[in-house]
Amino acid sequence: MSDEILINVTPRETRIALVENGLLQEVYVERSNRRSMVGNIYLGRVQRVLPGIQAAFIDIDHQRTAFLHVADIHVPDGEGGERSQAGAQIADLVREGDTLLVQVIKDPLGSKGARLTTQISLPSRFVVLMPNSRSTGISQRIASEQERLRLRAALEQITNGILAGYIIRTAAEGCSAAELAEDVIFLNKLWAALQQVLVGAIAPVVIHDVLPLECRMLRDIPGTGIDKVRVDSRETWKRLQEFSRQFIPDLLPRIEHYPGARPIFDLYSVDDEIQKALQRRVQLKSGGHLIIDQTEAMTTIDVNTGAFVGSRNLEETIFKTNLEASQAIARQLRLRNLGGIIIVDFIDMTDEEHKRQVLRALEKSLEKDRAKRHISGVSPLGLVEMTRERTRESLEHVLCESCPVCRGRGTLKTRETTCYEIFREILREERQFDAQQFLVLASQEVISMLLDEESTSLAELEAFIGKPVRLQVEGMYSREQFDVVMM
Repeated sequence: MSDEILINVTPRETRIALVENGLLQEVYVERSNRRSMVGNIYLGRVQRVLPGIQAAFIDIDHQRTAFLHVADIHVPDGEGGERSQAGAQIADLVREGDTLLVQVIKDPLGSKGARLTTQISLPSRFVVLMPNSRSTGISQRIASEQERLRLRAALEQITNGILAGYIIRTAAEGCSAAELAEDVIFLNKLWAALQQVLVGAIAPVVIHDVLPLECRMLRDIPGTGIDKVRVDSRETWKRLQEFSRQFIPDLLPRIEHYPGARPIFDLYSVDDEIQKALQRRVQLKSGGHLIIDQTEAMTTIDVNTGAFVGSRNLEETIFKTNLEASQAIARQLRLRNLGGIIIVDFIDMTDEEHKRQVLRALEKSLEKDRAKRHISGVSPLGLVEMTRERTRESLEHVLCESCPVCRGRGTLKTRETTCYEIFREILREERQFDAQQFLVLASQEVISMLLDEESTSLAELEAFIGKPVRLQVEGMYSREQFDVVMM
C-alpha cells in the first residue's frame, strides 16, 4: 500500500494525518486561536524608544506593540556577517518613526507583546537562509567532522555566487546534495517573493506569515516518500496546488481534492487511532500490552506479556513479545510525538542475541522517524534509554489538559481518606474555636459513606467533642473536596 497525507480542514482547526501502509503514523493539529507568531516577518514602525531599558516598542499591526531589545538588533559587521549591537545604545540605532524589517522570535505572553529581532532567517527542512548575512554555519549537533566537511562542500557548490548566508540544520545529517539543493532553491524563491512584497509596503504591515500547517507539511516531508496528498477543502486544495506549483512542482500531480461525503479521517480509521493514542494502555496483537506514562521529566514505557503465553518456552514468549513491542513503541513515539528522555522497560531477556535483535528491531522501526533520536543498549535490567527530539507539543498536550479534579496526578484519594480528613479538620477547628455545631459540605459519595460505613465513627466523634455534626451534599464537589463550617 502507499503512503498518504490526509488533510482535514474546518474553519477553526486543521488536522493532518500521515498514513504509511494503511496505518496512521503521525498526527498534526493546528487551531486558529493558537497559531504561533514565531517566524512571522513584519515591516514595523518604531513607536517608542526607551534608553532606560535599552529597548524599543515596535508597532507591527498587532493588538499589542512588540518589544525589540538592543541585543536583538544586528547590523553588517563588514566581513560578510552580522553583529549583535548588545553593547551599543538603543537611541543611537533607532528613532521614533523609523521603519524596520523585524521577525518574531517569541510569542506574546500575558500583557507582554511579541519579542523581535532584526536578524531575519527563513528555515526549511535542512537549511536556514540568512538573507542579510554572507557566512555559512553548521549545527554543532552534527558531531562527525567528515559529515560536516561533506555538507559544507555540497552547500558551497550549490550556493556559489549567491550573496546570502546559510546555516545547515541538524536534520541535514545524512541528506543528499540534491535534497540540500532543493531547500536552497526553495528558500531563495521565497526570499525573492518577500522582497517583491516589500516594494511599496507601508508600515506597519505583515510581510511574511509563517506557512500554514498544510504547507509546512509539504515542505518538510520528502516528496519522494508520499504517493498521494488528499485534502477535503477545495480552498485549501487550491492553495496547496499553488504552493506546490511554485516551490515543489514534482509533488503537484499527487495533490488531490477529496469530495467524498464520508469524513476523510474515516478512510483509515484515523479518529479511532487518535483516541487510542490518548490512552495509557496499548494492546499488542499477541495479547501483550504497553503502558505509556508521560511525565514532566521523561516518558516511561513498560512492556508486559499480558495474555500471551507463547507456544514453546518462557524465553521465546518474552522474546516475541519484546520484538512486537519494539515495533509498536516506534509507532507510538511518532504518533504521540513523545520527545525528551524515554525509558523503555522491556521484559527481561537472558539471551544476549535476543537483546541485540530487539534493539535492532527498535532502531529499524524508527528509520522513518524524522525526529533526531539516540538509543542506548539494553541494560542488565532490560531498560533501554533513548532520547528523541522535541519537534512540537505532544499529541496529549495539544488535545488534552490536566484533570481539574486530580490536577494531573492521575489518581484520586479514596472516599475513606476524605472522611478521615474531615474528622481531623473537625477536631482541629473544635480545639481552636468555640462553635455550637459543625456543617460538613462534601460530595454525594463522601456524604453517603459518612452516613453508612463511617456512621459509627461519626457518632463517636460527635460524642467526643460534645457537638452535633450536620452533613450536606454539594453536587459540584469532587471526591477530594470538602468544607467544614462552624455554626
